[in-house]
Amino acid sequence: MKIILLGPPGAGKGTIAKLLTEYDGSVQISTGDILRAAVAAGTELGKQAEAAMSAGNLVTDELIMGIMEQRLQEGDCKNGYLLDGFPRTIPQAEALQVLLEKMGEKLDAVLELDIARDIIIGRLTTRRTCAQCGEIYNVISKPPKVEGVCDVCGSNEIVQRDDETEEAISNRLEVYQDQTAPLSDFYKNTGLLTSVMSSDKETVMTALGPKIG
Repeated sequence: MKIILLGPPGAGKGTIAKLLTEYDGSVQISTGDILRAAVAAGTELGKQAEAAMSAGNLVTDELIMGIMEQRLQEGDCKNGYLLDGFPRTIPQAEALQVLLEKMGEKLDAVLELDIARDIIIGRLTTRRTCAQCGEIYNVISKPPKVEGVCDVCGSNEIVQRDDETEEAISNRLEVYQDQTAPLSDFYKNTGLLTSVMSSDKETVMTALGPKIG
């Protein structure tokens, strides 16, 4: 399947992406993953992206789309892909349509996780991350087995990220509302949008059922 995951920070896109990749072998792709892979591979587009980021500039839509085109043609995308955090704006969505037409492909669905603001803030302000391996915990719903020690790598560097304070989260939600939320109407007009108010497994699979068979 080929699906776009929409939703604000903390909506549960990563959790749902993992569920869907296990469902049919699709690969999860995020803008950050694409950029890091391109930079690590030393491709020409990766070098351009690294130069922009090092200078503190935003990576242009044109550059993102060039990297995206390369990524979607890699072998692991043959079984399908889940686009997590992309597109972020209407121009990117329009450019993605052109790219998929060029590749002879089409989206199966756009899944929007419409989660209440207070739930998101509650989730993110209680989230903690292992600074060594990146494993994610929640002090309420998923604490490490031994307090302060990572279950995966044994590190005692389990921290709250700078962008997961309440002030930072509020800023991120405002940016999402201004720049990315309009994609909901964009994809609703294409007939692809499925919106759910929960990241619960059964709710999501039931909602997507008619579009993914």
